[in-house]
Amino acid sequence: MMLVEETTVPLSALPVAQFKDHLRLGSGFSDDGIQDGLLIGHLRASMATIEARTGKIMIEREFSWTLTVWRDAHRQPLPLSPVSAISAITVTDQTGVERVIDADQWYLEPDLQRPSLMPVGTFLPNIGQGASVKIGMLAGFGPEWDDLPADLAQAVLMLAAHFYEYRFDIAQSAPPLPVGVLALIERYRTVRMFMGGRV
Repeated sequence: MMLVEETTVPLSALPVAQFKDHLRLGSGFSDDGIQDGLLIGHLRASMATIEARTGKIMIEREFSWTLTVWRDAHRQPLPLSPVSAISAITVTDQTGVERVIDADQWYLEPDLQRPSLMPVGTFLPNIGQGASVKIGMLAGFGPEWDDLPADLAQAVLMLAAHFYEYRFDIAQSAPPLPVGVLALIERYRTVRMFMGGRV
């Protein structure tokens, strides 16, 4: 399985001004923007960290997911959420020939925790031995920062501030995720069950 981020978060969607206010940085000076590159880097790192921890995509963008076998031919859970659209499903056979699966054979079942690709009939289209299927998805809470739930937005700012504060700490003595951030993102974590255990 391979998940690829096809588009990135645009600079215009990043809350640079809010982050400066969160850090209580001074304003009104001629060099106000001198740290913008650093702040942007910390915001992107913070979002990526929280997305990896929760499986929730912050700002809307396009992804593709390639796999060689359905987990369940009756329902294929998707690896991230929220998913607002599936753009295309393409099967590539073992000789490299691609075949686009008609949209009337499947549909998206939205869910905040575990959206799924569903068959219109009994089974999802056959992938075939040695073949692979690529699913194109549009995922995220929305295209703008204001589309995020308030608690997730706060967690991003808090973690980015943590990264900013410890940017010179080469000893890595700071905890990777502050307790406050963990508390804010806990309800967004997807619970997976493996052999009776919860992770």
